[in-house]
Amino acid sequence: MSKKSKPVLLTGASGNLGRMLARELAAQGYTLRLTDLTPFPDQVPEGASFTKADLNDGVTILQLAEGCQAILHFGGASTDQPFEVVLGPNLRGLYHIYEAARREGARVLFASSNHSIGFHERPQGNQAKLEADCEFRPDSFYGLSKAYGELMGRLYWDKHGVENLNVRIGSSFPEPVDARMLATWLSYADLARLCIAFVEAPKVGHAVVWGASNNAASYWGGDHRDRIGWQPQDSADAFAAKVGQITSGNPVTERYQGGGYTAVGYSRDGFSPRDAFTLED
Repeated sequence: MSKKSKPVLLTGASGNLGRMLARELAAQGYTLRLTDLTPFPDQVPEGASFTKADLNDGVTILQLAEGCQAILHFGGASTDQPFEVVLGPNLRGLYHIYEAARREGARVLFASSNHSIGFHERPQGNQAKLEADCEFRPDSFYGLSKAYGELMGRLYWDKHGVENLNVRIGSSFPEPVDARMLATWLSYADLARLCIAFVEAPKVGHAVVWGASNNAASYWGGDHRDRIGWQPQDSADAFAAKVGQITSGNPVTERYQGGGYTAVGYSRDGFSPRDAFTLED
C-alpha cells in the first residue's frame, strides 16, 4: 500500500512552517488534514482540508487523527512565552496528540527545538559537538515544554510502541539573519524533505534529529537521521559574508546554544556552570 493512500495530520498549519509544509506535501500527492487555532491564511491546497481546532480539545484532535498514518506536530506556542501560555497547548495538547497516535497506530513527528538544550555552551575550536543523547538543558518555559515533548515520545514508544521522531529545530527561516544562524539554520526545503523522509521511512522507533542544514559552523553532531534516510542538501555557509558579523553583543546570548532565549529574564551573577551538577562555572 502506498504511503500516500492514508492521510497525514499537520498541526500548526497556519504558521510559517505549517503553510510551507502544507504546500510541499500536497504537491507530492499526500492527503492532508490541516489544523490550527487560527484560520489558514492561504488557499487550502488540493487534496487537503482545514479544520480550526484547539489542541486543548482532545475530542476534536482524536477525530482529526482518525485513519491517519502520521501526525506532523508543529502546533502549540512556538516562541518564548510565560508558563501559563505554554502549559495548555504544549503540554496538555501534546498529550492529546500522542493519545490520538496511540489509538490510530500513527507515528508522530514532534517539532522539538534547540531550546530544549539551549543552556549547553557553544562549542569552541576543536571542542566536540553536542550529540543527540545529551542531557536536556532548557533555556525557557518554551524549551522546557520541548524537553517534556521529547520525553512524552519516549514514554509512548516504550509503553505503547508509538513511533516518533523529535526534530530539534534550530532556526528555520528563508535564510540566515545573523551569525548564530550560520550554525543553526534549517532551510525550508531541507525541513520539507525531512518530513517526507519521516512519513516514508519503513521504521522510525524513537529517534532524535538535529534540525539544521549542512552548516560547517553547526553546534551539533550525531543523531538518528540515517534511520529515515535524510541528509540536508542546503547550507548556511554561503551567507557567511552577509551575516557573519551580526551578533547580539550580549555575553549570555553569545555563550549558549539557545541564543537570545537564554538571556531573557537571566538573573544569575555570572554564567551558569558548564556541568549543571557542579558548583564551578
